[in-house]
Amino acid sequence: MEKKTIFPVGLVLVAVFLLPFFGGCSKAYYDAMEKVGIHKRDILVDRVEDARDAQSEAQEQFKSALEQFGAAVRIENTDLKKAYDKLNAEYEDSEGAAKKVSQQIDKVESVADALFEEWEDELKLYKSADLRRASQRKLQSTKTRYREMLASMHRAEKSMAPVLRTFRDNVLFLKHNLNAQAIGSLRSEFSTLKGEIDGLIKDMNEAIETSNKFIADIKQ
Repeated sequence: MEKKTIFPVGLVLVAVFLLPFFGGCSKAYYDAMEKVGIHKRDILVDRVEDARDAQSEAQEQFKSALEQFGAAVRIENTDLKKAYDKLNAEYEDSEGAAKKVSQQIDKVESVADALFEEWEDELKLYKSADLRRASQRKLQSTKTRYREMLASMHRAEKSMAPVLRTFRDNVLFLKHNLNAQAIGSLRSEFSTLKGEIDGLIKDMNEAIETSNKFIADIKQ
């Protein structure tokens, strides 16, 4: 995994102090951050890193959920109440991990929109036509790479939904059918869940890879 951007401690403290005052107004927040030397580009990189890390954590959580599900359906004479409690906890943790991914993606989109709008406006300020064209080319190439990255993030985000639905169905079924027949039914569902999680992990790996590439490109 790429190394996460580290802001100077003093600037981080200022940012933490300012956040409650501008939580509902992104423009005011970004303006305040720029006054302490943290620009939209820096914030974008930081938020892409956060989204990437959230996806990596979600991967591990969904793997853990699959392992617990597999253990519950494989073990003979398992304690069904304990099995339900474990699977329900894994489902809730997976749901939380999925929400965090979505929240981080929203934050990426918020600052990216602000950055690109500012960049477009500042193109009008150039006196030099050559410098304006160079900046415009850089803007377009950055936008293209950003859209590719965002599309991969959204693919990964969407692939979590069917996994959560399948997992929730099985947890609910077990909750109301604490008997051997319920475990038999869950066994038949395991391959479906495994296939969905395998697909999810593949999508997330692609999103993480494109995030790392975007971070490397924008830092150049």
